Amino acid sequence: MDSFNSSGIPDAASVNGPFEEWNPTEETVRPVRGRHRVAKQRGGLARSSTVLGVGVIAAVGAGGMATAQDKPAVSISLPDAITDNLPDAESLPGIGSLMGDDSDGEADDSDGTDSGPLTAASLTGAQEAEAAGQQSGADAGEALRARILQQAEQQQATADAEAKAAAEATAAEQAAAQAKAQQTAAEKEAAAQAAEEKAKAEAEAAAKAKAAEEARLAELAASWSLPTSSYTITSTYGQAGNMWSSGYHTGLDLAAPTGTPAKAVHSGTVKSAGWSGSYGYRIVLELEDGTEVWYCHLSSMTVGAGQKVGTGETIGRVGATGNVTGPHLHLEVHTAGGGGIDPLAWLRDKGLTV
Repeated sequence: MDSFNSSGIPDAASVNGPFEEWNPTEETVRPVRGRHRVAKQRGGLARSSTVLGVGVIAAVGAGGMATAQDKPAVSISLPDAITDNLPDAESLPGIGSLMGDDSDGEADDSDGTDSGPLTAASLTGAQEAEAAGQQSGADAGEALRARILQQAEQQQATADAEAKAAAEATAAEQAAAQAKAQQTAAEKEAAAQAAEEKAKAEAEAAAKAKAAEEARLAELAASWSLPTSSYTITSTYGQAGNMWSSGYHTGLDLAAPTGTPAKAVHSGTVKSAGWSGSYGYRIVLELEDGTEVWYCHLSSMTVGAGQKVGTGETIGRVGATGNVTGPHLHLEVHTAGGGGIDPLAWLRDKGLTV
């Protein structure tokens, strides 16, 4: 048994079950495209409950203020006793234009008119502005995101460039240091090689000089001779002592047995030969450069003054005449100016081994 409210309309709870609030939203209200086909009922004075549902949906969509709360759509139906007394749907404001009068009870789709989607008029200016704002916000967010990505790419590119420049600078410094080290090593090697070559050249020059000197001395030795043989040096030039009237020895004493030959050290002319006081028998041999060689304390003489003699020729014999303590050859050397020099050094300078 249906229950009715104070308006004489049956309660929805008794018809459709327990009452639940329904708040349709844009997601639950889908746009209706084309003309709506609504069946006529009983003489055209009433339509089915679908028309009323469409009107409610259109009103709610136009207001744009309802929320869905995830509730399913609830269809509304009325008993025939109520619908018979409802006004014709075509007389309702905003509904009659959706209906058509065709003979078969269906809307005519061939009249060329189209009411358009029902929800096209449901978007208010505020909603359009909000949608435009959302789209603008999305565009601004995308632009901000693109700008951030661009700045990140620029910063990464800058960091990569700096890292590359630092790596290149480090590589250049290492290459310069390596080149400098190689240059320093090459310079040291060149200096060492130059020093070695210089030392080698100096050694070769010294060897050549020595060889030349030896050759010269050999040549001189071939033209010079020792004043005697089988001798022993007993006194040298400049030696101090009270045995000599001058206080020092003025020649070179070569002790040898009496009768040992005394020879001309070089070719020359006998300047004098005879007795000479403390020198005993003495021969003065004058060389070509004016140098005089004195042979003293001779036991005998085999040449006379003015006689020319050759190198190594015997000119007398060792003895002990004059102021002596034993047989020996007292040899003195005087320059052309008359000054005495060391006979030992002079003989060695001539290439002789004394």
